Amino acid sequence: MATAAEGAVDCSFKGGPPGFVRVTGPATLEWPDYDGNSMYLSLGNILKSPSIGMLFIAFDGKSLRLRLRGQASLVEDPARIAASPGARRLVSVAVTDIFPNCPRYIPDLAGGAPSVYLPQSDGSQIPPEWKGRDYIRDILPRDDPHRV
Repeated sequence: MATAAEGAVDCSFKGGPPGFVRVTGPATLEWPDYDGNSMYLSLGNILKSPSIGMLFIAFDGKSLRLRLRGQASLVEDPARIAASPGARRLVSVAVTDIFPNCPRYIPDLAGGAPSVYLPQSDGSQIPPEWKGRDYIRDILPRDDPHRV
């Protein structure tokens, strides 16, 4: 999760069990805020400037990744918080943009394998499939080595 306010930018990992982040509407999601380091950098930024960026990723070298942007708010409703054991509050996001994340360079941390897309010793690289998609290929920079 990335947040920023008054020139202070913060990026913080948030995680939990499967289902930790819940889709609560056609363009909304939320997750419980558990006890952390009590610095409130991300949450403090949200209070001052609700813009948020998020990246959903599995470090298995193959799963799809998802990026989103939106407007976050903190939910302090005791009844809603009680539905998430251990939560101190909830973070709710009105999603404004959803798009895929480039699959290259994501390592398989469980298997210990580096990304197959890393440059080789001669500088060559395997072209990523997504650069050939209809909605992408024509907007790549002219000097992109994988423009098809």
